[in-house]
Amino acid sequence: MGAGFLKAMRGAVIAVAALMGAATGVQAQSLASLPSEPGIIPRAEARPIAAWVTFCETYAAECAVDRSEPARIALTPAIWTTIVAINKRINKAVEPLTDMEHLNVADRWDLAEDGSGDCEDYQLLKRHLLALSGLPRRAMRMTVVIDEKGEGHAVLTLLTDRGDLILDNKTDLVLPWHRTGYVFIKRESQDAVAWVSLGGATSPVTTANR
Repeated sequence: MGAGFLKAMRGAVIAVAALMGAATGVQAQSLASLPSEPGIIPRAEARPIAAWVTFCETYAAECAVDRSEPARIALTPAIWTTIVAINKRINKAVEPLTDMEHLNVADRWDLAEDGSGDCEDYQLLKRHLLALSGLPRRAMRMTVVIDEKGEGHAVLTLLTDRGDLILDNKTDLVLPWHRTGYVFIKRESQDAVAWVSLGGATSPVTTANR
């Protein structure tokens, strides 16, 4: 499947763009339903996940930080439609497999090029597509949490003018960070190719779960 899957997902961006500007009142989750709340305040620099370091060596453009980009996404109905649509599309399109099941390695980050992947692959692909749609990559940060099972898990944090919102392959809902039930550990910095602490518990070594 390889490049064909990624090409198809890029094509999906065009389909999503056709929805922009359409009425959003029919959506189960509307922009109007979101509270306006403060985001997480980053703390000191944190050690990155090892598999992210390798990912950045291969996909340098996906990790680059452009400080001229906005630090927050200004949510509009059209942008909200794009976020919700891409989140749902990728959650449905990617087959959930742990890296051990898929590649026989403990943890590997990529863009789910063959249509399979685990938590971080879903989120990296979502960010890739959202950036193609015009959203600032700097305002979309990969984030490590401890999930409801006590395991390391990766989500995508969207820093917006309505607070920090979370894209997750475990749900199609786009939730404010504090309503996920997760313990937030660290995320990519907005100012450098680095990570910052979010004040949670001890960081997991990997994020390799479905």
